[in-house]
Amino acid sequence: MADVPSNAPEHCPGTSSAQAGKSSSCQGCPNQAICASGATKAPDPAIEEIRVKMASVKHKVLVLSGKGGVGKSTISTQLAHGLAGDSTTEVALLDVDICGPSIPKMMGVEGEQVHQSGSGWSPVYVEDNLAVMSVGFLLSSPDDAIIWRGPKKNGMIKQFLRDVDWGQVDYLIVDTPPGTSDEHLSVVQYLCGAGVDGAIIVTTPQEVSLQDVRKVIRFCEKVGLPVIGVVENMSGFLCPKCKTMTQIFPPTTGGAEKMCLDMGLSFLERVPLDPRIGKSCDEGRAFLMDVADSPAAAAYRNIVRRVTEYCASRRHQGDAD
Repeated sequence: MADVPSNAPEHCPGTSSAQAGKSSSCQGCPNQAICASGATKAPDPAIEEIRVKMASVKHKVLVLSGKGGVGKSTISTQLAHGLAGDSTTEVALLDVDICGPSIPKMMGVEGEQVHQSGSGWSPVYVEDNLAVMSVGFLLSSPDDAIIWRGPKKNGMIKQFLRDVDWGQVDYLIVDTPPGTSDEHLSVVQYLCGAGVDGAIIVTTPQEVSLQDVRKVIRFCEKVGLPVIGVVENMSGFLCPKCKTMTQIFPPTTGGAEKMCLDMGLSFLERVPLDPRIGKSCDEGRAFLMDVADSPAAAAYRNIVRRVTEYCASRRHQGDAD
C-alpha cells in the first residue's frame, strides 16, 4: 500500500488504518508511537506539492491493464508519438513500471542520463516537444534487476511526480505495470489533487485477458478514475502477403467490444498485429511515422484522435463549471 513506511515490518496495516500503531505487527516498529498518536492519518503533504507541480500539465492520461503482455507500453509510446506529431503540442511520457521499464528502449533513448537542476530532474527529450522519464535512466545497465518492496517503488513514483521538471505540458501519458496494486494506488493517490482526465484500458481479445481487465475497470470505479475507453490490441493478424486476417487470440466471449457494451464503456479501437510494430519498438522508432498506410497505424491515429477529443471535452466542461 502507498501508506506503508519503507522501514515497516511485514503485515503493517498502513499508517492510515484504524489499527495503525495498535496491531500485533506494530510491536517493535520504529513508527509505532507516531502511528498510534494519529498524526500519520493526516493527508500526505506530497499530494499538495504534486498538485502545485502538475499545475503546468493540462491533461493527464493513465494507460492501464490488469494483464501483462497486452501492449500497454506500445500503446503508450504510439499515443505519445502521435500527440507529439503536432509540433505545437508538448507531450510527456512517464514510465512507472518500476520493475520492467521498457519505455527508454522503445523510445530510442536507452542509455541516456537524467540530470538534476535547481528546478528538479530534467527529463530525457526524444523530440523538442516529447519528453520521457523512467527509472530505466537511473540504472547502470538495462539488464539490472530492480528488487524493491512496495514502499520504495511508491517513493520513486512520488519523486517522479513531484520532482521532474516537465515545464508547460499539454499531455502527460503515464505507462503503468500490470495489476491494481501499489503503483496504481500511488499514482491515483498522488494525482488526486492535480486531476486525472482518465484511463485508457488495454486488452487482447481472449477471455483470459478480459477477466483481468474487468478487475482494472472495477478498480477505476472504486477510486473514481474515469475510463476514457478500451483498446483491443493484437486484434487479429493481417498477413502482409495474402491479406488474410487470422485471429491469433480468438474473442471467444465477444472480445473487448462486447465487454464495453456490457459495462457501458467506450470502445476506442482494434489494433491488429503487425510484425513491424515489434521491430520499430526494438529499434526505438515511431511506428506511426514509418508505416503510415498500415491498418495498425490507422488504428493508432484514431486512438490519438479519440483521446484528443475526450480531453478537449473535459477541459471545456471544466471551463463551463
